[in-house]
Amino acid sequence: IALSAGNRSTSVDLSMNIPPLLGSAPFAQGMEAGFQHVGQQLGQGELMSYHVGAGTREDRAAAVQWLAPMLGTVGTDQVVICPGAQTALCALILARTQPGELIAAEQLTYPGLLAAARVLQRGVVPVAMDAEGMLPEALEEACQLRRPRLLYLVPTIQNPTTATMSAQRRQALLAVAKRHDLTVIEDDPYWLLAGDAAPPLAAHRDAGCPVYYISTLSKCLAPGLRTAYLVVPAGEPMEPVLDALRAIALMPTQSMVAVASQWIRSGQAQDMVQRFQQELRERQAIAARYLPTRAQAHPAGLHVWLPLPPRLDQYRLIQAAQEQGLGIASSDAFSVEEPPPGNAIRLSLGGAVDQGALAGALAKLNEILSEAPEARHNAIV
Repeated sequence: IALSAGNRSTSVDLSMNIPPLLGSAPFAQGMEAGFQHVGQQLGQGELMSYHVGAGTREDRAAAVQWLAPMLGTVGTDQVVICPGAQTALCALILARTQPGELIAAEQLTYPGLLAAARVLQRGVVPVAMDAEGMLPEALEEACQLRRPRLLYLVPTIQNPTTATMSAQRRQALLAVAKRHDLTVIEDDPYWLLAGDAAPPLAAHRDAGCPVYYISTLSKCLAPGLRTAYLVVPAGEPMEPVLDALRAIALMPTQSMVAVASQWIRSGQAQDMVQRFQQELRERQAIAARYLPTRAQAHPAGLHVWLPLPPRLDQYRLIQAAQEQGLGIASSDAFSVEEPPPGNAIRLSLGGAVDQGALAGALAKLNEILSEAPEARHNAIV
């Protein structure tokens, strides 16, 4: 639950997964350099024109450079420049499924998938999880009973549980997807931040099923860039995806795409990721000092998943936090099922303006947790 705009000046929003340091001097300098580069293109007339399609040759080449640590060699003809990961996700759902068909996802998953499925009239099949994420045997059962068409995964620093799949788990899920002719959407916003994750599913050239890979810049650089890279598997048609993108958003904002491409070519983007990694490691260390030991996190992750005692009333907890100027996210927002599997909240660490503000917010939350009321249960006779 995010805080209202009127409260943000005196609050700390722990509900939104955004990178840290967006107000820092190094980030501002990077933006200034990017805008200077964009300004040099204004006289050519192309920048502010229509850019319909997969993207310019230069921008797709920058995307290939960005994707190389994750996927190795990728052809520029496989890359589509998208106005954010949410748009890419909606386009894939439109291109690969029909209304009424089903998408398999972890039982706790990215709220953007749930919103897209609801609006596009697709169903979501919840698949059980463990500490690594989706269970292959649970996916096998879901495929046999429900026959989904798509498989949606966030295999690295999963949102919201922070689970990261081993290489063996990724291969096991690919085997199930191949057996049941599933199309896989691999949403991988945190792979570069993690620094220790197994190769993406899309890096397996012999996967045996199509794996569409989405890499957004929103989580490791800045959401305001509105730039994400979609990799279409070799041999799969691109035109249905481009048709869907044109119907949804027509095109990305080329000025922001140009800034992103300049950052990547110059190495600024990679430098920013390293600064964000270090900052997030320090913020996770702060979180570990203030939060209960049951909290789940990756050392360089943007968020923490905090399971709550079963009888703790999370809604009254969230209300108490809001009254103290803290925004936190309920497990309800991520749950495919009703009621949600377990009682928990997600805490995002990037929104605090600095580490001092984060420490103060988490200390306040720890105090609220220590005084949080249990859920009331009326006796039935």
